[in-house]
Amino acid sequence: MTTQQITLETMTFAHLRDALELSRHVGWPHRREDWELMQSLSQGVVVQEEGRVVGTILMTPYGDDAASVNMVIVDAAMRGRGLGRKLMEEALAKAGGRTCYLVATQEGLALYEKLGFVATGKIVQYQGLAPSVDAPAHVSWGKDGDHARLVALDRAAFGHDRSALMRSLRERAKFAVVRDEGNVQAFAAIRRFGRGLVIGPVVGRKLHEARCLIDFLLADSAGEFVRIDTNESTALGEWLTRRGLAHVGGGITMRRTADEPKVEIRSHQTYALVSQALG
Repeated sequence: MTTQQITLETMTFAHLRDALELSRHVGWPHRREDWELMQSLSQGVVVQEEGRVVGTILMTPYGDDAASVNMVIVDAAMRGRGLGRKLMEEALAKAGGRTCYLVATQEGLALYEKLGFVATGKIVQYQGLAPSVDAPAHVSWGKDGDHARLVALDRAAFGHDRSALMRSLRERAKFAVVRDEGNVQAFAAIRRFGRGLVIGPVVGRKLHEARCLIDFLLADSAGEFVRIDTNESTALGEWLTRRGLAHVGGGITMRRTADEPKVEIRSHQTYALVSQALG
C-alpha cells in the first residue's frame, strides 16, 4: 500500500532501531534486546513515511490456534489517519483464524471493539526495588532437564502452545521451581527487561505457591529494580504492595475469537505474565 509516501512493510531487524525510538517516545521501557526477542517470535508490520518508521505492530503466534497482538504504536504526529486500524487489519490477517489476545489502553479500546475484540479482565503492573525477604526453603533453581516440564505447565496454565516463547526464555531467564516428590509442579522466571528485571511467567496451582516463587526471586534480586504484571483476578496485588512494589498502571485484556470460548478447568494458573505484550 502506498498513499502520500506512506508505506506498510514487513518488519525486519533493520527496522528495530527506529522501532526502539518510537517506543521510547511513547514512554515504554523496552531495550533493543527486548525488541529483538519480540521480533524473533513474531510476524510484524511497520508503517514508514519517507523511510522513517512511524508505526509498528507484531503478531506473535502460539501454535496454530492462538496469537498475541502487541507492540501497537503510531507516532503521535501521524495519528488520526487510520494507521492504527490498518496495522491491526494487517496483524489480524497474519493471525488467520487464530484466537487473538491483546492488552489495550483505554485510548485503543474503541478501535479494538470495532474489530471484534471483547474485554475479559484487567492487568495491573507493579514495580520497585526488590525487598530483602527470606527465600522459601522448598523453592529451588530449575535444572536443564526441567525445560519440557516447564513448557507443559505453561500450556496447562495459559491454554495454548507457547513452546517457541519458552525456548527463547530458556536462553534469557533463570527459573525457580517447586518440586513435589522430585517432579516440578510450579515455576517462575526472571530476566532482564526494560529498566531492570521482570518476574514472569509465574505458574502455579495456588496463590500461596505463586507468592513463594516470587519471594524466592525477590530474595535473589534484593535492591534491584523489578517489575511484575499480573491479572487483577489473581489477587496478588495487595500482597505485592506489602512487598513494597508500587501499582503503576496496567491495561485491559481483550480477546477476539470466531467461536464461543470453551470454559476450561485448569490445574494451573498464570499468576504473572511474561509481559503485557506476550501474556
